[in-house]
Amino acid sequence: MSMQDIYDYIDAHADEAIADLQTLVQQPSISAQNIGLRECAAIVRDMMHRDGLPAQFHELDEGPPVIFGTLPTPDAGKKTMLCYSHYDVQPPEPIEAWSHDGPWSAKIVEGIMYGRGTTDNKSGILAFNKAAKAFLAVRGKVPVNLKFIVEGEEEIGSPHLGPWVEKNKELIAADGMHCLDGSLAVGVDVPDVDLGLKSVLFVELIAKGAASDIHSLNFPLVPSPVWDLVRALNTILDDQRRILIDGWYEGIWQLDETDEQQLHDKAARIDFAGMKQEWGIEEFVLGRDGVDAIRARNYEPTANIQGIIAGYNGPGKKTIVPNEARARLDFRLIPNMQPKESIRRLKDHLIKHGFGHIEVKAFDGAEPPYKISVKESMAQAVIAAATEVYGELPVVNGVSAEGAIIQHVHIPCVLTGFANVGANLHAPDENIHVDKYIQGIKYAAAIMEQFGLQA
Repeated sequence: MSMQDIYDYIDAHADEAIADLQTLVQQPSISAQNIGLRECAAIVRDMMHRDGLPAQFHELDEGPPVIFGTLPTPDAGKKTMLCYSHYDVQPPEPIEAWSHDGPWSAKIVEGIMYGRGTTDNKSGILAFNKAAKAFLAVRGKVPVNLKFIVEGEEEIGSPHLGPWVEKNKELIAADGMHCLDGSLAVGVDVPDVDLGLKSVLFVELIAKGAASDIHSLNFPLVPSPVWDLVRALNTILDDQRRILIDGWYEGIWQLDETDEQQLHDKAARIDFAGMKQEWGIEEFVLGRDGVDAIRARNYEPTANIQGIIAGYNGPGKKTIVPNEARARLDFRLIPNMQPKESIRRLKDHLIKHGFGHIEVKAFDGAEPPYKISVKESMAQAVIAAATEVYGELPVVNGVSAEGAIIQHVHIPCVLTGFANVGANLHAPDENIHVDKYIQGIKYAAAIMEQFGLQA
């Protein structure tokens, strides 16, 4: 059956979809700062109700509510697809770096909507909703059994989602799951399709010294947490970006012929010069390019320092020896690397190098990395839908998604997205081109249709 009737409905109701996204973006929902989460969840739930979709709050033991709903199709034998999204966003700082009236304006300038969450992930939430609404309005039914889950802590690693999933396995069970969160591939204007993602292990290292800040005249006599922390960090990563922690690479995923072919296919289509221009750099680190650059991005474990917090950073001078220093890191773990084992190895590493006094404050609930085959029906449905809506094959990547769910309930999961290149995810002036957003709703609808056709 042609999808043109659905696409026509989406186009005819584009103003409604745009207005709803503006409303959603204008509500701050910062999980890292516990700002506006329940208020935003209520807006999402109410929008779903207005669109004729089921939506109920499920309270977590801690943390903001999960929004969940089930929308069956009357057609017998159809698969069930879980539509995952999140209503929380990254902190907007530095606020002064935002233009167009700040991070919560949702202002549209020359066809571009600006605001935190425009791409990550509030447009993704609404793409699912508006696609389902279009099917109900035009055909009176959806083409596949749908389940919707919208959580509020993705940006901090979903610390409270896992226990809820563990208690609700039957509720969440599905034949496939996907998430619309991200932008199109650079240079080809088609979606990236990720058959997995690296896990993110968040860690804070805390070095402590005297009971309070001490006059720097006394530096020869007191501990220096900042120097301790700097020296400890320097033992973790070498100048070739290799992680120096014993056993870190033990048993990691080994690429097969399919993985390698996906890397070569992507490298042949990606605009590497455009990526460098977008990021404001002349070359990739270590001189990487082509297939090597894609391989490193997809399959290389990483140790990134998000920020270092120590001492006085205000105007003028303050002659102190700070009594505490903190570094926030995120380790990206590829398939077969387990978060809890990685934390243990990090702690052992610090002890081995004489930094056992540095506290490791780790999020022990980090999801494990995960990977699926390109042959999975969920992967095939997304690839077919992207080809239909965007006119050519998408760029297929090999690595895992939403491990907080799939570590408890195995569901083949695909991550894809529809935002424009230059969407500035996690950065000031996050944005989405309005036409890409409307096209993204069509993409969501096509995925539903294609998954319903899978045997």
